[in-house]
Amino acid sequence: MTASDARSLANHLARLDADALAALLDARQIPPTATWADYFDAAEALLDPAHLTRAIATLTDVEAHAIRTAIASDSPVSESSRSTLSSRALVDTDGRLFAAVADAFRSAEPVPRASIFTGSSETDAASAERAFEAAASLADVLHSAARTPLARIGTGALSATDRRRLVDGGAVAKGEDADHLVAIADAAGLLVGGERTWLVTAEGFEWLRVRTVERWRRVAGRLRVALPASLRSADGGWQPPQEWSGAYPFDPAWPERVASLASLWGQWAILRPDGTPPRWAAALADGGEADMQALQALLPHEVDRVYLQNDLTAIAPGPLEPHLDLRLRTMARRESRAQASTYRFTADTIGAAFAAGETAASLTEFLTGLSLTGVPQPLAYEIERSAARHGLLRVGPDRSGHTRITGDPELLEALAVDQALRPLGLLFDGTHLLSRSGAETTFWMLSDARYPVLAVDVDGSPRALDRHHVGEAPPAPQAASDRYRPLVERLRATLSDDADAAWLERELEQAVRTRAMVVIVVRMPDGSDREVTVEAAGLGGGRLRGRDRAADVERTLPLSSIVSVRPA
Repeated sequence: MTASDARSLANHLARLDADALAALLDARQIPPTATWADYFDAAEALLDPAHLTRAIATLTDVEAHAIRTAIASDSPVSESSRSTLSSRALVDTDGRLFAAVADAFRSAEPVPRASIFTGSSETDAASAERAFEAAASLADVLHSAARTPLARIGTGALSATDRRRLVDGGAVAKGEDADHLVAIADAAGLLVGGERTWLVTAEGFEWLRVRTVERWRRVAGRLRVALPASLRSADGGWQPPQEWSGAYPFDPAWPERVASLASLWGQWAILRPDGTPPRWAAALADGGEADMQALQALLPHEVDRVYLQNDLTAIAPGPLEPHLDLRLRTMARRESRAQASTYRFTADTIGAAFAAGETAASLTEFLTGLSLTGVPQPLAYEIERSAARHGLLRVGPDRSGHTRITGDPELLEALAVDQALRPLGLLFDGTHLLSRSGAETTFWMLSDARYPVLAVDVDGSPRALDRHHVGEAPPAPQAASDRYRPLVERLRATLSDDADAAWLERELEQAVRTRAMVVIVVRMPDGSDREVTVEAAGLGGGRLRGRDRAADVERTLPLSSIVSVRPA
């Protein structure tokens, strides 16, 4: 780093408005807690080799080419890259690389490029089949997360336990698919990661209600928007996927990141194994919309009727329309998913439907309209039996602030001695039980323990509870102007009317700190300039003290008379 570069950059930083300076600091990943005292500190830090190494890692292949060309020709960088490089303080106002930037670039080691699309081409029908399978699997992941939030480990990844749960439940074929689908759902805004869990968002619940082709379209659009800037094309599409691996040639984390990105796009069937899009998705690459009619023609036909069997199963002769599948899952457990899906009714699943607000009449009405074969007698009997048991226990808040459980005396006695319910701290109060736990917590613990429980309000009127925990989208990141405001204000407060004098004093301070030999140009009373070579020893009271080695004397020079300073 040369002194002239640092001074030039400091002057440039001082001329930026507050928002532009904050954006530059953000682009260079400077901590908002930086302890810089003035713009000269900022310039020196930005040209420090360690900071520049991180900056070089953010260069795109286009920017790296512009820098390489500028170094080879000893000329300013191209006009097309000048703005982006200037916004990161890598070139001066004329577009010339700072010397420290050129040195850092020369010493940087490019990351080896890896092939990420090595498969063969496939037919549009095969791609559509993968798209259908991905959408169906993602729907199963969301259904599972809606019932029980998915655990998230410290790295942000899906826990091994829930990965296995999704595999065992038939949502995915292998654990790697679960990781990819959670990443896709996160990018599409269907899942949101908290500190310890993945939760389905309101958008995710709404996505479960739309048809498969619309599910695919929405996610594909969000994945395209989420592409890193260097992979996007000016028309809103993307750069050729075969070039993706070289998009950030100096970023050591890029190979792993781009390989993961390629896997996600391949799993969602936006790209085929060879990196080309199916014909029905080709327009996406150019910023357009996929041909949804062409995709729909290749997908299995969705049905709106099922066969209800005497063995308490429902057989859908094809993929069930999503809004029907969503409701059917509230009263039956899906056992298999293929071209024909199987759902099984049990006392527990029907009881869960009642706990969620269904009634015998609403269940019968829904199933009658859904069935091609009517409601079989065994299923009708199970609904009637569950309805008769439902509500034998009633749970709700009482006016004292506790949770009150009333109902069948024998069941109340069973609750009081049930070791699984000890966390509720149940105590008899006359003919009913009280708990200090909340009414909803108590209700769901009893429901999970398979007790016939009904939720009521403080007046005893039935109410439906929604167990789904809707994940809220994380707050928008704080704007750079807000995050860097204290640092920017501190820097701007150091602005001086005489920048030359401020820089001169800084150079002298550094010389004193290192006891450096410097050449001082002093303006004499007659207007002439004289050079004095001294070992800088002290600075204070508006004067510089130093030993003149040639004359072997101590000299004291007033700062007002010093014109410039340079290394000896």
